[in-house]
Amino acid sequence: MTNLTSRMNRVQSPIIPIVGELIQDNPGTISLGQGVVYYPPPPKAMEGIKQFLSELHNHQYKSVQGIHPLIKQIVTKLQADNQTNIKGNRSVMVTSGSNMAFMNAILAISNAGDEIILNTPYYFNHEMAIIMANCQPILVNTDNNYQLSLDKIKAAITSKTRAIVTISPNNPTGVIYSESSLREVNQLCREKGIFHISDEAYEYFTYDGIKHFSPSSIIDSDAYTISLYSLSKAYGFASWRIGYMVIPYHLLEAVKKIQDTILICPPVISQYAALGALTVGKNYCYKYLEDIRKVRDIFINHLQELQDICTIVESKGAFYFFLKVNTELNDFELVKKLIKNYKIAVLPGRTFGMEKGCYLRIAYGALKEETATIGIERLVQGLTHLINPT
Repeated sequence: MTNLTSRMNRVQSPIIPIVGELIQDNPGTISLGQGVVYYPPPPKAMEGIKQFLSELHNHQYKSVQGIHPLIKQIVTKLQADNQTNIKGNRSVMVTSGSNMAFMNAILAISNAGDEIILNTPYYFNHEMAIIMANCQPILVNTDNNYQLSLDKIKAAITSKTRAIVTISPNNPTGVIYSESSLREVNQLCREKGIFHISDEAYEYFTYDGIKHFSPSSIIDSDAYTISLYSLSKAYGFASWRIGYMVIPYHLLEAVKKIQDTILICPPVISQYAALGALTVGKNYCYKYLEDIRKVRDIFINHLQELQDICTIVESKGAFYFFLKVNTELNDFELVKKLIKNYKIAVLPGRTFGMEKGCYLRIAYGALKEETATIGIERLVQGLTHLINPT
């Protein structure tokens, strides 16, 4: 048995639990690691749970696609917030988070050996899912500002390419792709007969007047555009595992097969909570966004002190900064030193596909102002002493 090989040997280990263990071993560490928000779900979500509990039949299996009232509310949301109409050529599938939505998409559109284009730095769970599906992630570098490079994407397309993945607002960089660049990628997918998978988990987290753009709003893009959404961020639902995807209708039966096999149906109690949250809508997130923006400003001000030892790219979305550190140190070794010696935790860039150089992802959505100030001061002090001890 010990000689058996497995596709899982090719899959990287999730970094969040690894860093989490280091944090536990070093009490008092402030985490700038995991991407979550500091605020709780809305009261309307709690009311949804009460409604769920009031009806005994809710404890039985429900539709693999999602409960009808929630799908109806999602359709309303998509029309209002994303300018996306769900008609005969599109379907909504409720999922157990947008990570599951991504896995659903990859399994539905690919065969073993097919290629999926990821723009680096990528979201690590996307790369992991592609490998688990026996497909090949094709990594395409973004430019110096982490923006899409259409020429490089074009050059990476082969006869085995099944999809191009974009994440905007982006995890891990926090950049927002322009409407024009997303339109260019979507048009390229149309021309090449491949899918555009658009991850929009951070759709409401934008700053400085920048607006989010959904590729599914593009006219006649319904046959090849797959859009992924999550309630984890905007509604403080991280552990509730609820999201949804918008797919071409011709993929619906395939996605149903996948979801029924893995999950049977999305957690119904979470669906009732999601229905309550979406009834409140995006203004619930916007109510807290000003506090997150203040934390972002604190980080921006303190990060200026690192300009001599780090390359800092402007971030207009999500709640991340992605630093390139001017050092020969291994990024994970640097992370361990920061936790052990300075009680501050960040994530290493190699888990996001950045194998050359030393990169760090900083997350600030979980912090309030006082803790944020202490945390970023620790990071600045730690990096300054470790990279430039003189």
